[in-house]
Amino acid sequence: MRKSFLYLIAALLSGCAVGPAYVAPAIEAPPAFLGSAALEGGAGGAVHVDLVNWWRSFDDPLLARLVERALVQNLDLQQAGARVSQARAGLRGANAALLPSGQISGSAAETYQSLESPQGRIASALPGFEREAQAYDLGVGTSWEIDLFGGKDAARDAARADWQASAAAAVAARLSVAAQTADTYIAIRGLQARIEVARERQAVQKQLVDLVDLQFRKGVAAQYQLRQAEGALAQVAATVPELEEQRDKAMNALDILLGLQPGATRGELAVAAPIPSPPALSSAGGPAAMIRRRPDIIAAERTLAAANARIGAAMAEYYPKFSLSGLLGTATMGVGGMFGGDSVQASGVLGLRWRLFDFGRVDAEISAAEGRNAEALAVYRLTVLRASEDVENGLSSLIKQRSRGDLLAAAEKAQAAARQSSFAGYKGGVSNLLDVLDADRRLLEVRDARIQARASTARAAVASFRALGGGWEAGISSY
Repeated sequence: MRKSFLYLIAALLSGCAVGPAYVAPAIEAPPAFLGSAALEGGAGGAVHVDLVNWWRSFDDPLLARLVERALVQNLDLQQAGARVSQARAGLRGANAALLPSGQISGSAAETYQSLESPQGRIASALPGFEREAQAYDLGVGTSWEIDLFGGKDAARDAARADWQASAAAAVAARLSVAAQTADTYIAIRGLQARIEVARERQAVQKQLVDLVDLQFRKGVAAQYQLRQAEGALAQVAATVPELEEQRDKAMNALDILLGLQPGATRGELAVAAPIPSPPALSSAGGPAAMIRRRPDIIAAERTLAAANARIGAAMAEYYPKFSLSGLLGTATMGVGGMFGGDSVQASGVLGLRWRLFDFGRVDAEISAAEGRNAEALAVYRLTVLRASEDVENGLSSLIKQRSRGDLLAAAEKAQAAARQSSFAGYKGGVSNLLDVLDADRRLLEVRDARIQARASTARAAVASFRALGGGWEAGISSY
């Protein structure tokens, strides 16, 4: 009998695992991005940049400072960090569940028996009855549910994958905050430049109205020409408050990204500055490297691993659960005899729990776990596809906006030459002031469009860096 018990204990301790072994799904990635042509060179022929600290490569110290402040102060990142701490605590709990647990218990009680109760009346009639009684109890207990079929081990694997997924999600949030901060800053600089141009356009249009009004009063211009000029002035003037509203909203959004009250950074951004020039981009290893580097893909893959492990935890419910528990302590009616040999008490229990007649529910639990695993697999594959879409969209926008900016720069140069020719003709008496002012208006319209293209190019570069997974040192092992 003793040998059989030892063999049983050895078999329990050897353990075995149930559930499907996890294998990360293979994703076939194309050899290169469709928009990789956008990666060849950059504005001004800038050198290839460090993908980790890409915001520093825009050569704008204030932009770099704001991004790095956001990475420290942003409240979304603090929430993400708290979620990582919660997941880490869950992992520690899952590890602890594999180990024996112990507790110390003790009590000291004193009673004074009533003589009028039924129990007291009976007891008082017995020889040696005492109304006062003391009871002391002290014990050390331990218990251990043996993970014979790997259910707790699978739960521990799931908790570890959850922790890794939360850590990757925190990195994804960090990348998002860095990109949003840079994008918002660039948008602010673009709006400031556009406001300056809008005010210049308003001034030029006002001169046109004054000139047409003078011609109207002299009978040279018709009234409808004056009203057209006044309508154009009102339309141009209306763009200024609209752009100012967009600028104010962008500044408020930037403050929130920094974890500050709206208006906190207005002083730093009060003076307009040039739109940062986007640096060059590298292919960063292509699609295959992007899949390994993007933290949202890593988070989705780790979530899939957790779902797979939970299938094993559910399947372990088919099998019996064995536990060992023991107690060693002392119990006595008097303090003096607490540690005497007669007061010692001990117990040992081998427990069994088996959901033998509950397999229908176990089947349902396994089916639910398998369904969640299938869902996690689809989410992972979709995350990879959307990541590739992000990169392609970012690179396409970058090259198209860069091309648009080059065309508008050429148009601005042509309009500037036309304006100079018109002004020279005005001074020579060949053309009138109306021609000069109209040339100014056209020049400013093209300049506004070029500013928009330049800001869009810089913002597309930010989106491309974010899509490529730039902003951290890749490696899940660092969690």
